[in-house]
Parts: sequence; structure tokens; C-alpha cells
Amino acid sequence: MAASSRDHQQDADGVAVDDRPSAGPVIRTPDQRLRIFVSSTLKELEPERRAARAAIERLRLAPVMFELGARPHPPRQLYRAYLEQSDVFVGVYWQEYGWVAPGEEISGLEDEYRLAPREMPKLIYVKQPAERSPRLTELMNRIRGDDTASYTPFSTPDQLAELVTADLATLLAERFDASRARVVPPPATAGGGRLPAPYSPVLGRERDLATLLGWLSGEARRLVTLVGPGGIGKSRLAIEVAHRAGPAFDRVTFVPLAQVRDPGEVLGAIARELGVRHTGDAPLSEQLGIARAGRRDLIVLDNFEQIVDAAPDVVSLLTDLPGATFLVTSRVRLRVRGEQVFDVEPLDVPTEPSPPSVRALLESPAVQLFRDRARAADPRFDVTDENAEDVARICRALEGVPLAIELAAARIRVLTPAAMLGRLDRVLPLLVTAARDVPERQRTIEATVGWSIDLLSADARALFDRLGVFAGDFSLDAVEAVTAGEPWAADLLGTMLELVDGSLVRQRDHLGVPLFSMLVPVREMATARFALDPGAAAVRRAHAEYYVRLAAETELRLRGATQPAALDRLEAERDDLRAGCRHLIAIGEADIVADVVWRLFLYWWIRGLLPEVKAWMEAVLDSGRELSPRTRAIAMAFSSWVVLWQPDGEIRREPPEEAVALFHAVGDEFGEGLALAIASLSCMSVTPRDLDRAEARLRSALELAAVRSDPTFLSLFESVLGRILRLRGEPARAVECFDRARHLAEHTGDQFAERVALIQIGWSRLADGKPQPELFARALDRSLRLHNEDGDAYALEGLAGCAAAAGDIERAGFLLGAAEALRARTGLREQRSYVTYQSFVEAVLATDRAAEFEASRVVGRRMPRDAVLEIALGTESAAAVGSPHQEHPPS
Repeated sequence: MAASSRDHQQDADGVAVDDRPSAGPVIRTPDQRLRIFVSSTLKELEPERRAARAAIERLRLAPVMFELGARPHPPRQLYRAYLEQSDVFVGVYWQEYGWVAPGEEISGLEDEYRLAPREMPKLIYVKQPAERSPRLTELMNRIRGDDTASYTPFSTPDQLAELVTADLATLLAERFDASRARVVPPPATAGGGRLPAPYSPVLGRERDLATLLGWLSGEARRLVTLVGPGGIGKSRLAIEVAHRAGPAFDRVTFVPLAQVRDPGEVLGAIARELGVRHTGDAPLSEQLGIARAGRRDLIVLDNFEQIVDAAPDVVSLLTDLPGATFLVTSRVRLRVRGEQVFDVEPLDVPTEPSPPSVRALLESPAVQLFRDRARAADPRFDVTDENAEDVARICRALEGVPLAIELAAARIRVLTPAAMLGRLDRVLPLLVTAARDVPERQRTIEATVGWSIDLLSADARALFDRLGVFAGDFSLDAVEAVTAGEPWAADLLGTMLELVDGSLVRQRDHLGVPLFSMLVPVREMATARFALDPGAAAVRRAHAEYYVRLAAETELRLRGATQPAALDRLEAERDDLRAGCRHLIAIGEADIVADVVWRLFLYWWIRGLLPEVKAWMEAVLDSGRELSPRTRAIAMAFSSWVVLWQPDGEIRREPPEEAVALFHAVGDEFGEGLALAIASLSCMSVTPRDLDRAEARLRSALELAAVRSDPTFLSLFESVLGRILRLRGEPARAVECFDRARHLAEHTGDQFAERVALIQIGWSRLADGKPQPELFARALDRSLRLHNEDGDAYALEGLAGCAAAAGDIERAGFLLGAAEALRARTGLREQRSYVTYQSFVEAVLATDRAAEFEASRVVGRRMPRDAVLEIALGTESAAAVGSPHQEHPPS
């Protein structure tokens, strides 16, 4: 005891200080909690101080605040002592610099910040908007430059409380993990999003990149628009900026808008790429704000010009997503507040007079691009003394427009630079538009695309025009469908290759199927030329009918071992599948669309497209047209099914029952069985539950021959029956159903049905006190391979439950937080008839490990996808399933 008493001495003012050596671990007595020092002005931030105090106490930590204790000491000595005994510094600032005592040069507010040790974590919160005093502005500037402090703006006390809770929880989780000599994944890294991989180096954009990266590094410019004509390189520049800026953001997301024509669909497109689904219970911008709360996002909106009327929606997102920065590419300015415009100029071209040396010419980015693209077409090509001047003149004639240069260089296999220059000089003047409101460079790119088309054979030109019917990537079979009977399509493959060689069409291999695509400016010209075709209506019908046939051919392959490939096949041409269905709805062919929807039921479900397709079915029901009984049954059953997944959707028992009767009347036994299952689930999900009718309807479905002959749906229905029996208090019979479901799925190789059964078995084992995390791990493996995000969430929740049951609270928090991030993004929750993880969460929160659990949970919500998978599956297993699912991270 004597040695212990010597550890504490008093300073000259009588204030207790800790003079122990810092080496070795600190062993705290049970009454001691981590102390959080709160610095702010007392009067103007009184509500905020109360909010910060409440947030700290919610985490069962100790707030250290000037006004909380007796003060028998001078203020400066008091807060110095408080600081010396604190573990974390929280600074809250607004407008006032604070009082400067007589004889002092700085306020106590600044003194507190200066006295905080460098190694002490500092969380700084700055209230907005503000008219700050000059001295506080000066202090804020110094704090921004302090690499030991975080700096976060806020607006309200409630928002401050949320930020303090989340940041302290994250900080404590990191410190807790570090104390165990383990590496905690950072709470925020540049993960996720579908950011296209650059297909070529960026040439001549060094100054542009430096400027844009500088703009994105601060908070002042949150809406940056890259403006320029088609083909100028806006998208390529934006992609490069996004790649380089990525590490500074939690997530970088690329949103392609070229195929969006309705301004009202822009928010939906952004939500899809962020993985947030519109549930209809709140404005989508608010849902995005909830899903991305606390994250710093860089969102790239590519090709905005045709939906510029949606610019106010982007402005609204600046408010709803306070941590987001938007990088937009557009041919026109958005002309909204907060927009910072960057004009994308052409590449530098060789200066006149010429000829300079070949080496000097190759310093021009335009010439470098021509050489690189020409070599891609013909590896034997090079810029030589003999052709250097012609190449320079081509680049000057094309004004350094990247797409124009690429299209010209692609012709090097059939034209020398001299011959190319001669043809270019003759054709360009004929294609320049006289419209005054079209920029000169845009006239040039249109002329260049037109010139490239003019170099094609007559058959290839006709085929190019016909390709304007496609909305996205397309297969050769689809091309055959829309060109059938045309005399110019006799050698279709050879003609397609001519378009590929001319860089008008690009080709890639997708799971052994060749797919084709066009750059946006090229597609726009193809679309415009197709619109002039007098037979366009018939071609659009042929296009839609092809995708109807694709749905019919793919339906059975969505079951069993062929399931993953079938899902990917539909995903590859999803834009055209959508376009075909929308066209058929527009011309009143609701029966055909309903049949496609029903055939692809598993695709919409597995890939999380239920709300979008539900909107199609509601449009069919609301069209006012007379519908066939089967079409009405499909629309009602499908809409009733989707409502079960939406948190605040109104569940009604009548529509699925009417669908059952309609299917029965038309003799569609499988449709009747699926509608019976939906009716059963509706009975399980209403309040109060009607389990008697739920079981009766499900058993009726299982008795139908069409269901019993379909192993996938028989497995899924057995899982539903097991859930009913579990709710009825018959766990043994429920497990028998789940085991039958799993056996059926494994026997046929159906990964989705197996995933569903595994989740049910896992929760049954957990509820019986016999956790088997390997069941949830296998379910996660299956859902990852299918890109089934809802399945990912179910599996992570189950693994979290197993970890909690084993006493691994940290792991449980990580995994549950990651699952919650998925749920927030998708907007869909588990069906209301599920009983899963809430009971174990409540049990953990009732223990003395609640703070540890909540801290880990916060980290889990922000954890990168790869780190989540490593925790859930282990490093090797995570790597094995990581590549197929790269476009769908959990946060």
C-alpha cells in the first residue's frame, strides 16, 4: 500500500495528478470508466453539451465536463487537471471563440485544445451553418490541418449525439482490438461500387486530374460537373479521378445513366448502384440518407445530359447525404446551386508549323492516342518519319477529340494515314451541323462518327442502324432476331466483325457467350438513325419477342445446377429485357409481360429486383385495359409476394386468394401452387397470425402434381411448412421439413433452395441451444455465388447469433453490423413471419458487455466487404467466393 500511495502526488495547486510511469498496462479498478473530456463554449452550445453528455453516458462512459463537479480551483487549473485524467478529447464548436481571461492571450476553448496531448484521440464536431468569429475561424483552420484529429460537421443536437455515439463506439472498438494485438479492419475504406476498370491509360490529363483531385479533397465542392461534348473523354476522366480519389472515401460508386430517359428514374438508378431499394414507405432520397448515414461517398453520375431536369434531385441528395460528393459528366451544365463546373477540353494536338521530329510529335497526347489505338488495330503500325506529318494533320483536323481519334485510328488496317487524311478532309465539311446551339467540337464528333459509318460497307451501315434498337449489351442471337429476313444480313457474323473492327461496336466474352456493346455517343447515333427506319415498330416488336423467348428458354435453367449460369445470362442482357417488357406494356401486350414476369420469378427474387417488377405489375393492373384471368392472377400474386418483404407494406389476404381461384379456373396448376404459398405466407405475416389457414394453404400447394414435380419449389415450400410448424411449437416436425428441403436442393444442385433450407436449419439448431455456424457459413457461400444479397444478410445474422451463443461478443457485433448495413442498403427486411436474431441481441444488451457489443456492431456496419467475409468464412473461403460478387459489397 505504501508504494501505491506514492504513485499519486499533488501539484502546487493541490490538484491530484498521476505521476506513475507509463510503461506497462494500466489496471483499472471496477468503478473506473473511460473518461471523455468535452470542450465547448458553455452558453451558445448548451443543448449540444447535453446531447454529447447523453451520448457518452449511453455508452456507459464517463463525461468530463466543466460544469459537472464542484470547482474549488481556478478554471484553468481545473480543466488542465481534467484533461490530464481524460482518455478522449471531444471538441464541439460553433460561432464564438470563448472568453479570454485577463492577462491571457487565448481563450480557454483554444487552451483546452492546445493542452490535449498529441496521442489523445480528438473528435472535433463543428456546427453548421455558422457566422464564426475571426479567432474561431483561425482555430478551425489549424484544427483541419491537425492529422491527429477527426473533423465532422453537424447541424442539430440529435445529429451530434448520433455522431458522438458512432465515433466513440468505433474508436473504442479499435482500441479494444489493438489491446489484444489484433488488426481491426478500418471502419471506413474505399470499398464497393461498380467503378469500371480503365481500358487504356489516361493521356494528357495530368493538369485536369490534379485540379479535380484538389477540388474533391475539401468539403467546399460537393457537386462537380465535367462538361464537354460527346466523345471528349468526360467519362474516362471521371473514372480516373474516381480511382485516384477512392482512398479518401468510404465508397466510390459509378452510376451509368446513358439508358435513363425519364428524370424521375435518376434517384432509382443511384439507389440501385448503391444497393438501396425503394420500399415506398419514405421518399427515396431519405432512404438513401438512412442507408448511407455516416459514410463519405463519392458518387459518379455518368451521362447526365438527357435527364438534366433531374438536377434538383441531385441537389436534394446533397442535403440527405451530407457525406456524399457527386462527380457528374454531362454535355450541358446542371445550372443548380453548389455546382462547380469543369470544362473538359480536347487533347493537346501538335502545333504548327511542321514537320517537327517524330519524338516531338509523340509528346502530343493526341498523337500518342492515335498511335496506341492504331497499334491495337494493327500491331505493325508506328509513327515514322514518312507518316508523322499526316498523323499530326489528322489529329489537328479532329481537334484532339479522343473518340474521333480512336475511330480514325481503327481504320489503319485498310487506310494509310495519307489516304485517311484525304477522305477525312472531303467528308467532314458535309457532316457539320449548322445549328448555332451545338458547340463546334460536338459538330466534329458527330461528323467523325458519321464519317466512320460512311466508311462501312452498305450491309454494315444497315446493320449499324438496326443496332439502335438495343438499350444495353446484346448477343449475336438477339441481333439475328432483329435482322431476320433482311437481305443485307446474309453474312451477319462477318458484318458484325466489320463494325467491331471499325470501333463502332465492342465485343466481350461473357461465360462463353459473345456480347456486344457500343460507346454512348455511337449508340446515340445508332438510336437516332434507327428512329428514322419506317419499319422501326416491327423491329421493336421483334426485339421484345426475342427477350420473351429468352425468358422462356431460361425459365427451367433457373432451377438446379444450371441456376448460376442462367442468372448471369439474364443479368448480362437485363437492360434489353427491361426495355422489351416496357415496350410490350406500352403497346398493351400485358399478357406477354405477365408471363415473362412469372417465368422469371426466381431471377427477380434472387437478384433483388422484386420492387421494380412489382411496379410493372401494378402498372398492368392500373392500365384500365381488360386483362385475361391468368394475367390478373399473376399481377395480384406477384404484388402480394413483394409486399411481404417491404417493412411497411400493407399485407392483405384477399389478393393472393383471388389469384389462387383465377389460376385454378384457367388450369394453371403451378401458378395455383405458387399463389397458395403466397397466401400461406400472408396468413403468417398478418397480425394476428392465422397459422391454421397458413398450414392448410401450404399443404394444398404441396398436394399439387405440378409442385411435387418441381424439386426447387417443392424444396422452398417444405421450408415454408417447416417455418409454420416451428411457429406452432412443433420444432421436431419443423426440422424434418427443413431436412427434406435441404435434401431435395442438394440432390438437384439448386444453390438457392439449399441456401433457404440451411438458414432455417441453422436457426432451429440455434433456438435449441445447439448452434452450428457451419450451416450459416455454407448458406453465405451459396448466396455469394448467386449474388443474392438478402441471403447474405440472413447468413451473417445467423453467424452473429452463433457467435453470441459462444460468448464471442466482438465477432457477433461485427457480423450483425455488416448484416444491418446490407439491410439498410437494400431497403428490404426479412419477412415479418421470420423470428431470427432479435432475441439474442436483446440478451447481449442486457449484460455488462453491451458497450463492447455495440462498439463492434458500429465497426461492422462500416467494415469493407472483404474484411466481413474473412471474419465470416475465413481467409481462404472468402477468397474463393470473392471474385463472383465483387460488384455487391455490404457497405
